[in-house]
Amino acid sequence: MQDEQAIREAARLNSKMIYEVIRRDGEEELTRPTPSLVWSGIAAGIGSSFSVRAEAVLRTYLPDTPWRFLVENLGYSLGFLLVIMGRMQLFTENTITTVLPLVDQRSIGCLKLVVRLWGIVLAANIVGAGVAAGFLAFSGVLDPGLYDAVTGLSHHATGFPAGEAFARAIPAGILVASIVWMMPGQRGNEMLLIVLFTWLIAAGDFTHIIAGSVEMWFLAFTGGLGARDAILQFFLPVLLGNIIGGTAVFTLLAWGQVKAEVEDGTDRGTESADLR
Repeated sequence: MQDEQAIREAARLNSKMIYEVIRRDGEEELTRPTPSLVWSGIAAGIGSSFSVRAEAVLRTYLPDTPWRFLVENLGYSLGFLLVIMGRMQLFTENTITTVLPLVDQRSIGCLKLVVRLWGIVLAANIVGAGVAAGFLAFSGVLDPGLYDAVTGLSHHATGFPAGEAFARAIPAGILVASIVWMMPGQRGNEMLLIVLFTWLIAAGDFTHIIAGSVEMWFLAFTGGLGARDAILQFFLPVLLGNIIGGTAVFTLLAWGQVKAEVEDGTDRGTESADLR
């Protein structure tokens, strides 16, 4: 019995099992009270600011060498570690977690719950990012070197043309969704998974709507970015790209792996929550 249990615990989760873990998590998220979503989303927006701050610290104090770019982008992972390991509501995580129940049930009721959660979490994330950016801009916590580094990082993150920002946001959405998909099977390796994938977002110059919103707000507060460019050149293209990457691309591919097995109804029985 002990040997059999050890084998089961060591066995790699298959796609159907991972799907079921994420689907149940998504159903739970869809029914969470609004205040819980709001406060968790604001905390995630604030937590994301540590990606910018950590990158700025590494850029400021590392020697100016060709490899500095690769190392400084490890700082980008810090905010994601804080948010994901802290189980805060991050919008780009929800582009897969809550969509799996939707593609499973395909009901108007479930669609309304997804739209509700997306709207609340996105707004809360942006508010939290704005609060954190305002703190960085006006509190005096950044010495001149760090202030210049944050400004440089912010100009780079928000300076792509709209079409390029959109294109760069699609891989970022896929990578964040990949973290969500892989986490159930990575017992003990969650931190390494988050660091590697979010480092790749930064090192690949991909754009992320929440971490990037900290930089967008920072430039808006300090006069480096106008409202029109912030919305039309950065915010809307990156938001759309992240949604397409996380939902239309990755989630549907994930659903495609298990669709035939799930729809035969032999694996879940009547355990699925009724969100119709």
